This record gives sequence, structure tokens and C-alpha cells, in this order.
Amino acid sequence: MAKKKSEEPAPLAKNNSIRCRYCGQNNAVKADFKNNEANCGKCKLPLSDEPHKKFADLGKHDYIHPQDSKALAALKAIPGVDSALKKLLTWTGESAIRVTFMASAVKVTPKQCPDLHAKLQIACTTLGVAMPDMFIQQNPLVNAFTGGVEKPIIVLHSALIERLNEEETLAVIAHEVGHIHAEHVLYLTAARLFEALANFGAARLIPGSEIIKFIISAGIGSALLAWARRAELSCDRAAALVVQDPHVVGRTMMKLAGGTFASKIDYDLFLEQGREFQENYDQKKLDKFWADILNAGLSHPFPIWRVSEIIKWVESGEYEEVMKIK
Repeated sequence: MAKKKSEEPAPLAKNNSIRCRYCGQNNAVKADFKNNEANCGKCKLPLSDEPHKKFADLGKHDYIHPQDSKALAALKAIPGVDSALKKLLTWTGESAIRVTFMASAVKVTPKQCPDLHAKLQIACTTLGVAMPDMFIQQNPLVNAFTGGVEKPIIVLHSALIERLNEEETLAVIAHEVGHIHAEHVLYLTAARLFEALANFGAARLIPGSEIIKFIISAGIGSALLAWARRAELSCDRAAALVVQDPHVVGRTMMKLAGGTFASKIDYDLFLEQGREFQENYDQKKLDKFWADILNAGLSHPFPIWRVSEIIKWVESGEYEEVMKIK
């Protein structure tokens, strides 16, 4: 993948301070300061005199993955889908989501986990999104998600952020903010709820179980989950637009694939694995068949698949084109 775009660096202030390119915090530095050798005191991201772009007019269609658009169009073509999902979410309720995390997770605020709050603010100001609430939940599953109806919330699992560095954490938060910017949240919340109800066999226990039966019989559930997996590819692109270094997204995927062993993995070889996967997927019908079948049971695409899609997007020149948007 291409290295991040370099522009004319801004000089250090006379009092040996540098303003964080991400959050704007002014930081004292040594007279011989070099880029990325210290972190901002507020957002904890590496300090650098390189600029960080904030988009004023970024539209979701500027970066949405074509598989996302195609799957969503197929979902919306099913008769009754919107009314069924709205009824489902009316009965389960946004309040249930908020109560769950207010009672079981830690709410991120300017005083509670302030560096994470600063990263959330960076992602929101970069993409032009109103700040949602964000929570940290103790959970051994390496994951994060966005849910809600009128007021989205972001939830980060502790196992995920414990193994990421500061830039990778920003990428994950930016990915979730991407769901809000791309207007995924209503359908995404319905997908996760449907997935949970199906997994735990609880559909018959909640009010409106007849809606669940209709969703299943009409094929809405499978179409919804198929779209949700593809929506993740769009938000990986949103993450790249926020961190403004696609390699950060690539290294995040490497940690999702390799876990705690990732420190011993060669990143360049990992990228080559992504290219090899994509080549086999495109050229070998049997590989494509098995990849599609195996991935159909997951909430997210395989990490290697995701990094291969980011590689393809960057090397096509589309990433650089989006970065030119004002």
C-alpha cells in the first residue's frame, strides 16, 4: 500500500512546543524533537508536524464499498423490510440498549478515559459526525460495535483495546464512527439484535415475536446479516480516512488475525498474504465458494479479507482521490 501523503511540515514553535495534529493540544517537546518520538498528552497519539485533514463535505457515497451498496439494495428490495425492522426495534427499544451499557460498562467522558474520549472527538470531527456516547465493556471477545436508533452508542470490548496501540485504537473508534456517518446504524442494530435472538433462541420470549417469524420467513434476516458483513468493509475505509495512514488499518487487521502473537509477525508478509487471498478469490471458483460459505456464519469478514480490500482500494488510487475532497 502507498505510504501516507506527506505535505510541507509546519515548523516548531519558538518555545519548543508542537500542536497535536489530531486533537489540537499544545505539547512541550525537546529542542531536538523528531516526528513520532513522543505522544500527545491529551489524545496519546504520536506527535508530528504533518497535517491532519478534517473533511467538510465528505459524503457516504464517496467511500462506501460497492458490496455494501449492492447488499443494501438487495435488502431494501424485500417487501415490508423497513416496516418490519422498525417494529422490531420499537419493541426491543433503544432504551434497552442504553440501560444495558449504562449498567454494565464504563462510560467514556472527558474525565473518564479522557484519551479515548479525545480519539472519539477526532474521529467525529474528521468525518463530520455528532459525538455519540461511547462505553468500554469488560469482554474477552475481541470486538467493538455501534448500536441504537435515534441516538447511536459505540461499545469497545476491553479485550480489543488492551492489545492495540494508540493509532490502532483510533482506527477502531473511527471504524465505528464510520457506521454512523454511513447511516448504517438502524439496519446494523437490527442485524445484531436478530443475530443475538437467533443465537440464544430468545425470539419467542420477547414482545412482537410474530415480527421475528415474519423476518425469518421473508428472508430478511439472512439478507440483513449478509449486508452487515459487507458494511464493515465501508467502515474500514472510513477508518483509513481518519487515521490517514492505511497501514494503521492493516496492522489492526494483523492483530485481529494473529492475536497476541502479532508482535512476531512480519507486516509486509501479512500484506502479501492479503494480496494472495484476493488473487485466489478472484481467480479460483472453489476458493471463492468456500470463502463465501465460511464467512456467511460470521458477523465480520475475515481479517485477511478486510486487509485485502483495503490494499485494493488504496492501490486503485481511490483512497487518494477521496483524500482530495475538501
